[in-house]
Amino acid sequence: MSIAIAGIGATEQGRIPDESGDAIAVRAALSALADAGLDRSQIDGLVTCKPPRAAVRTGVDEDIGHMLGINPAFSTTLDYGACGFSLHVAAMAILSGLASTVLLTYGTNQRSAGTSFAVPIGGSADWSALSGFLHVAGPAAMAARRHMHLYGTTEEQLGWVAVAQREWAVRNPRAIFREEMTIDDYLATPYVVAPLRRSDLTMISDGGAAVIMTSAERARDLPQIPVYIASMAQQSALRGDQNPDKLMRPWIADIARRLYARVGMSAADVDIAYLQDATSVWVLQMLEWYGFCGLGEAGAFLAEGHTRPGGRLPVNTSGGQLSEAYMWNWLHLHEAVTQLRGRAGGRQVPGAGVALHAQTHDFFKGAATLLSTDPNR
Repeated sequence: MSIAIAGIGATEQGRIPDESGDAIAVRAALSALADAGLDRSQIDGLVTCKPPRAAVRTGVDEDIGHMLGINPAFSTTLDYGACGFSLHVAAMAILSGLASTVLLTYGTNQRSAGTSFAVPIGGSADWSALSGFLHVAGPAAMAARRHMHLYGTTEEQLGWVAVAQREWAVRNPRAIFREEMTIDDYLATPYVVAPLRRSDLTMISDGGAAVIMTSAERARDLPQIPVYIASMAQQSALRGDQNPDKLMRPWIADIARRLYARVGMSAADVDIAYLQDATSVWVLQMLEWYGFCGLGEAGAFLAEGHTRPGGRLPVNTSGGQLSEAYMWNWLHLHEAVTQLRGRAGGRQVPGAGVALHAQTHDFFKGAATLLSTDPNR
């Protein structure tokens, strides 16, 4: 059996002060159901995700399922950090027979609720706090400096991650940041944590997104163009600071190797890439680890314009987390499917048939999926 994405949905992004995160998740879910031409009674699987550092219980399948009025055969809730693995969990549920049609939905009001990301993160949080790292910007800045030291990468080259994604966001009505930004504008802004500037870091936003997955056979009978799951892979780095060269995250290359090998593809087969970008440094690293350029060559690759509109590898064509919104990696997936359907309007990449959807949880784990319009991939 092969798996396909049959429906997608998303709410507005930015600030939604009068709704709970769960209510937003339900709205996104109803949008995805309408897109797929399905009734909620036809959903027998539910995957939800908790937003980061929520002050109240939110994102739990028991609550969202109740609000939707469904009794799925299979349901589960992923904690923050595992949200990027939701596609894989849904695919396993379908392949194992636990469910046939799975709704994945996420909603958050973290911006309106005043959620702060300025708290220690991950398995070494206590040591991070002692070092003054109360936000991912700190270790990400160190990772950027490490890349610059090893390979001569410049701040201007790194800046092209944010500038290119802003160029895409200008074409996206859903994006929060749509003001034009040049590389000179980028370089003129002050540091947050050197060498990172504000536009190198994600914003905090309210919003929701949802996806519906089912068998390829069933998806072909539904209204939308199916987007097929061609390959999936994961890798953890749970040893944290015990891992060699932790800042560079070399274990991402293990994900790439297995991802491509399972379907007989390579980076050359990928038309568009969606790389989780809580910081611009993650994009810099993943361009190399997923084989789009050589090790140490991402700076030049970015400066040459390959990820910009018209480039040979469009990256995060919605604007990503740096300019569209912070929805973990859910909106990246929404955009990937929209592009593969050929319905992205003024930001449509001509002939896009294969997309890479890749995410990481900082220095601890990662997952990736190859999406294709070809059911034989």
